[in-house]
Amino acid sequence: MVVDRFHLGLILIGMPGLERRLARYPPDRFRLQYRPLAGPDLAAVLAAYWQLLGHTLNPDSPADADTIAAVARITGGNFRLIERLIGQVRRVLDINDLDTITADVIHTACGALVIGT
Repeated sequence: MVVDRFHLGLILIGMPGLERRLARYPPDRFRLQYRPLAGPDLAAVLAAYWQLLGHTLNPDSPADADTIAAVARITGGNFRLIERLIGQVRRVLDINDLDTITADVIHTACGALVIGT
């Protein structure tokens, strides 16, 4: 088999319906379906993104808790959507010369995204 020639692993994240597509291939390959991010996992991922944006996320702060909740509502914990949303957040912060990431910034960034259901 061609896939056995190389020592390469591939992770596909955030593609709804991917498990149905992969079911058509031989079952001897390892597959793992990731659940949507929630709670501490979501906060940890967002803290890493906040750090890349030059900010600090404090989940105990009411304002940051509202921001985390807004991201969770908008993305449903989907990692791929979170990544796209953070790209738009960066854009909103730069365009408006803002220095704080709030729920309003998240909602504004969401307005620039096309998110299907």
